[in-house]
Amino acid sequence: MGTLQPDERGGTRESDERNAPGETGGAGRGTGRRALLGAAVLGAGGAVLALPGTATAAGGTAAGAAAGRRGGGLRSLPTPTIIGHRGASGYRPEHTFGSYELALDLGAHVVEAGDLVPTRDGHLVCRHEPEIGGTTDVADHPEFAGRKTTKTLDGVPTTGWFTEDFTLAELKRLRAIERIPANRPHNTVFDGRWEIPTFEEVLKWQDEQTRKRGRQVWIYPETKHPTYFRALGLGLEERVAKLLRKYGKDRKDSPVILQSFEPTSIQRLNRLVANPLVVLLSDAGSRPYDFVATGDPRTVADLITPKGLKEIASYAQGIGPTLDLVVPKDADGNLGAPSTLVRDAHAAGLLLHPYTVRPENPFLPPKLRKGAAKDAYGDVFSLYRTYFATGIDGVFTDTADLGLLAREDFLNHRSVNH
Repeated sequence: MGTLQPDERGGTRESDERNAPGETGGAGRGTGRRALLGAAVLGAGGAVLALPGTATAAGGTAAGAAAGRRGGGLRSLPTPTIIGHRGASGYRPEHTFGSYELALDLGAHVVEAGDLVPTRDGHLVCRHEPEIGGTTDVADHPEFAGRKTTKTLDGVPTTGWFTEDFTLAELKRLRAIERIPANRPHNTVFDGRWEIPTFEEVLKWQDEQTRKRGRQVWIYPETKHPTYFRALGLGLEERVAKLLRKYGKDRKDSPVILQSFEPTSIQRLNRLVANPLVVLLSDAGSRPYDFVATGDPRTVADLITPKGLKEIASYAQGIGPTLDLVVPKDADGNLGAPSTLVRDAHAAGLLLHPYTVRPENPFLPPKLRKGAAKDAYGDVFSLYRTYFATGIDGVFTDTADLGLLAREDFLNHRSVNH
C-alpha cells in the first residue's frame, strides 16, 4: 500500500516494501537465486490449492495442549531464532499455506502465521493488511468491483478492498498473489494457487505439522490495526483469545507467540491469555497508533529507554524492533554503530526479535548490494553477521534457509573464537 507511511511489517509502517527504492517499474532479471534453495524447495507446498487437510476441533484441542506442554515456553527456542516472516515469503506469496509449509521445510524455528484481520462476519484471516488489493486477485472479480473504496486506516487514506467488507465465504473465493512482484517476479508463477487461510485453520495446521514433522511447530501471529478494528466493533484480541482457548494454546508454555505494534493490544492480550507476548516497535520518531488515538504523546524513542523497556516488561516478554533500532544507518543508508537497545532490553528481561532481513538489493544497505537488479541478491550474509553480533535473540526473515546458513556461520565462528 504505497500511500502508507514508511516502515515495515506493522500496518501503516512499511519502510522496505511499498516504498523501497527500485520496487516499482519493470522487474530486472534474477541471478539464479533459485539455485540456493535446493531440491526440497522446488516442490514444497506447491501442489495444494487450499488447506491440506484439517484436524477436528476436538483433536486440535488435545494436540494443542500436548504441544504446549512440550514447547517449554518462549525461552526454549534456539538462539538466535530464525522466524519465517509470513512464511517463506521470499519464495512464495505471503500468508499462504504454501509459504508457511515451505518455511518449515527450509528449517525455520518459528513461522509468522499470520497477520490477523477480521472479516465482516467476525472470522480472523491471515493477510498482511486489511486492504487486499495487493495480495489477492480481488481486482479480477467483477462481482466485487463495487467493494473498492477509500478508508482512513490509522490516519492514512487508503484505497482498495478491505477484509471487513467481505464475509469469509466471499474471501474464500479469492486467491493470493505476490505482493512485491518487481522484487520477486519468480513468485508470480504461484499467483492464484492458494486461498486465504483463517487463523483457526492455521491452529489446526500447526497441530498437523507438529505430528507430521515430529517436532513442535511454533507460530507468531500479529494483531493488525487493533484500534481501527475495535472502533468498527470487530475487536481482535477477544477473538484471538477465544480460538487459542478452544485449541488449548492459551498458556505460558504454548507454542504461540502473540505480537502487535499497539502496546495496548498486548496489554489487553495479557489480561486474556498467558501466551508469550511481544511489542513491535517501528522507527524511533513514530507513535503507535493507539497512542495517537488516545492522545498519549510518547514515541517509540520513549519506549526504548530503560524506563520504557521496564514498563513493557511488566506485560510482555519481548520486543520486535525494526532492525534500524538495533543498528542505525548513516546518512548514506549504510550500517553504523550498534545502539544500546540489545543491552538495555536484556537488562529489562526482554527478548529481541527484530524485523526483517530480505536478500534483494533494494532492501540492503548500498554497500551490500550487488549490481542494480531489483530482484538480485546482495551480500545478505554480512548483514546477518552484523545483527547476530549485537546479541539479538532472533530475527524475522523472508528467506529462512539463508538465515539458518548465516546462523550456522555465526555460531561456528563464535565457537572457534571461544
